[in-house]
Amino acid sequence: MEKKEMKSSITSELQAVKRNCGKSYDQLAKETGLTNVYVAQLLRRQAQLKPETAPILQAALPGLPDELVHEMMKPPMRSFDPNLIQEPTVYRLNEAVMHFGESIKEIINEEFGDGIMSAIDFYCSVDKVKGVDGKDRVVVTFDGKYLPYTEQKCYVYDGGGEKSEHMVSKTRPQGSQ
Repeated sequence: MEKKEMKSSITSELQAVKRNCGKSYDQLAKETGLTNVYVAQLLRRQAQLKPETAPILQAALPGLPDELVHEMMKPPMRSFDPNLIQEPTVYRLNEAVMHFGESIKEIINEEFGDGIMSAIDFYCSVDKVKGVDGKDRVVVTFDGKYLPYTEQKCYVYDGGGEKSEHMVSKTRPQGSQ
């Protein structure tokens, strides 16, 4: 079975376990101490289940077999179906990020400097709130670590064998101390 088909099959099984338990992502999040979006990412094989979280997730999701837990603990193939953009909710989220993205970038640069928000050291949640008009509203929170761009200087030694720059992947030239 190809990786894409395998991921799809595992994701289908995980979604069936969730449906059968009858719990919402918010309920699972409360029981596991994870965000609702992270639980969804785990069940879509977009995030890796950590060993210390596995028993907590199994307790929250009765019927989650050990075989799926072991599969979830492997690094996932993080991917998406390019046709997903046609789904209206995903399309509107993408549209919102694209529409507001340039302004968000300017504010990040103004507040932090030249850098980006991490999508690795990142938390995301979706919440339902009542607006001032009493209507339901969707709140999507992106909480990412700030990562500054670094100036790329040459790795230079000061003549005495000491580093004067901090590019840690470079090794000392032969003959230097």
